[in-house]
Amino acid sequence: HTPSRMLTTLDYVVLVVYLIGVALFGIWAGGRQSDTKDYFQGGGQLPWWAVCFSIVATETSTLTVISVPSITYFGSAVFLQLTFGYILGRLLVSVYFLPKYFAGNLSTAYGFLGARFGDGMRASASVTFMVTRLLADGVRLFATAIPLKVIFDSVGLELSYTQIIVGIGLITIVYTYIGGIKAVVWMDVVQLILYMGGAILAIFILFGDTPANWWSDAAEAGKTTVFDWGFADGFSVWLTKPYTVISAVVAGAIFAMASHGTDQLIVQRVLSCRTLRDGQKALVTSGFIVMLQFAVFLFIGLQLWGYYGQQTLAELGLSRGDEIFPKFIIEGMPPGISGLLLAGILAAAMSTLSSSLNSLASSSVIDLYERFKAGGVDPVQSLRVGRLFTLIWGVVFIGFAIQFEDNTSPVVELGLSIASFTYGGLLGVFLLGLLNARATQRSAILAFFVTIVTMVLIIFGVWYSATEGGWTFTFYPDAAEKSARGLAGIGWPWYTAIGAALTLAVGGLLSLGQKEEVAA
Repeated sequence: HTPSRMLTTLDYVVLVVYLIGVALFGIWAGGRQSDTKDYFQGGGQLPWWAVCFSIVATETSTLTVISVPSITYFGSAVFLQLTFGYILGRLLVSVYFLPKYFAGNLSTAYGFLGARFGDGMRASASVTFMVTRLLADGVRLFATAIPLKVIFDSVGLELSYTQIIVGIGLITIVYTYIGGIKAVVWMDVVQLILYMGGAILAIFILFGDTPANWWSDAAEAGKTTVFDWGFADGFSVWLTKPYTVISAVVAGAIFAMASHGTDQLIVQRVLSCRTLRDGQKALVTSGFIVMLQFAVFLFIGLQLWGYYGQQTLAELGLSRGDEIFPKFIIEGMPPGISGLLLAGILAAAMSTLSSSLNSLASSSVIDLYERFKAGGVDPVQSLRVGRLFTLIWGVVFIGFAIQFEDNTSPVVELGLSIASFTYGGLLGVFLLGLLNARATQRSAILAFFVTIVTMVLIIFGVWYSATEGGWTFTFYPDAAEKSARGLAGIGWPWYTAIGAALTLAVGGLLSLGQKEEVAA
């Protein structure tokens, strides 16, 4: 194979042109905005296909681009099962949630909760969303800097975590602050095309360098396996495995209902479409594109397995599985193409961050500022406040991400999994409002927070022990204890399903004896 090399001048030119072009194109695409509907919803006039691409780019982080190939390199393609659940969940959201959002002429996902229960529930959900996004995407911004630093170090470009985070953050803030959601969506379209185009180029280049029998070898090793039914393991073990058919399809669909039906990060984009029909097309089509996207990166992992002759991490001189694709980008790609793929990795990071900034600002203004401001709302003033919140959240994200120089910190693990604690509660209160006419704001808020606390205990404390042969409660065991006792937690796709069921049960019990309320 091609020996390790430095990035060429052409690679650096590609990177610099991309970073400058991102800021300029984002500002141009955003145009002028006259009010918050323009700034946060693009005036409700964005084409569905652009929104569809934006949804996909938003849920695709740098970690997705570089980590998914390692799944098939070291395991199999069972991860692809999740996409079937993701598509099903999007279909359910488009049928049951989106008509409510568009009929109510809502600007955020939590406007439905405000209309159904009251401003207290709306504010509770909105603040929970903000904390979730800050922890999840703030830590993800730092996590993005880890592989980028590895890549830059390997080519002699010595940059600190702080420099990488600040660089990504400042460029993203500029076009998000000026252009609003239109800039974010159109940049997402460009960024999706960039990182997927780079991935497809990698596939074609690998085709010329892999042994002729690499696919048959991969199939014989079980790496091309997509479906794992998991029935032979017994119910307890089956519940701990995230990638069985039932876990992926059923629990994955429920997870997608929460992430794409109750999270302002995604709902904001759908509400930017011209019509309900357009919003439904954008959401459902995004599921099929995500399936294609995962298939592409899993396929790259299979090719890399053949390209590197099935070598282990130690034989490759690597310490982490997600360094394999970056290693190929540096060593195996032609000059200029390496820069293009590195730009694609940066693109994935920037699309996630820009989406978080704009959705956080929209929820801050619409769910909190405009609801609780005394003396009415001035549209021009709200637009200024929206831009201010974009700037504030950008600075907070950068400052928050810089704090995690120690990437083994438990807080990092908490941040990356924080959505698991809140998604079930969020989905649960939406379903409570739709399905239980007796549910009141008091019962909804209590059920919501009881669920969040309970999910922390379940996620950190409930384990199945293979050596002890049963379920146990041990709060936050370290890696040594997990290994010694054979501890396995509940598979992560089930967290949202458990949380939603718990919210519905608690909310239902608290609502007994109440008079029926008119659903929104």
